[in-house]
Amino acid sequence: MGKAKRTPAAAAATRKGPQSGGRKAPAPPPPAPIPSSPRDRASSKGKAAPPGKATPAAAPEELCALALGAQKERWLQFQKRQRVSCEEAARLLLDTFEYQGLVKHTGGCHCGAVRFEVWASADLHVFDCNCSICVKKQNKHFIVPASHFKLLKGADSLATYTFNTHCAQHTFCKTCGVQSFYTPRSNPDGYGIAPHCLDEGTVSSVTIEAINGKEWEKAVKGHPTIRSMSKE
Repeated sequence: MGKAKRTPAAAAATRKGPQSGGRKAPAPPPPAPIPSSPRDRASSKGKAAPPGKATPAAAPEELCALALGAQKERWLQFQKRQRVSCEEAARLLLDTFEYQGLVKHTGGCHCGAVRFEVWASADLHVFDCNCSICVKKQNKHFIVPASHFKLLKGADSLATYTFNTHCAQHTFCKTCGVQSFYTPRSNPDGYGIAPHCLDEGTVSSVTIEAINGKEWEKAVKGHPTIRSMSKE
């Protein structure tokens, strides 16, 4: 018998079939890798932090976005020595420059719910007013600009009493009743601080000036410096 002739379709099946002994079709090329973003590349350099553990703090140069120029190395060394963030370092240096000649006093109410810090001279000029409310409260106080005062805690613990013109804001602690600071009518852009509510150790001297609050308008208008004490 003669050999059977294979049709083109059969030959094709022989070449393509997986069980045939013919050659396999070439495998498709692998997909091209997706380019990683700079954030992905940065995060892939180190191992991921295990659950429950914080990642290490960034280096000082990564925290500070200031254009420091030639002072960058000095700035980074300052941060490392003081162990502070960029923001804290800036605050320290700004305080030193802006509050030259002043000291930072701290104080608060009796129960400790209200705490504050204030930049003022170590030699305090204190007003002793004889208006109706200052006599009742023995409200001796020195005046500072609002920017020199910072309430550290206790905003929710404060209550405010006003009367007459309602310009003065007599703030006091709702728990112990102590007024450690307030907003005076004479200086609504500043604060009146009770020197007796300051912590010990930062006051060198106290000078007391009596002011006639019974004739408040006349006394304040005729005073040479009281209005300027709350200015920068």
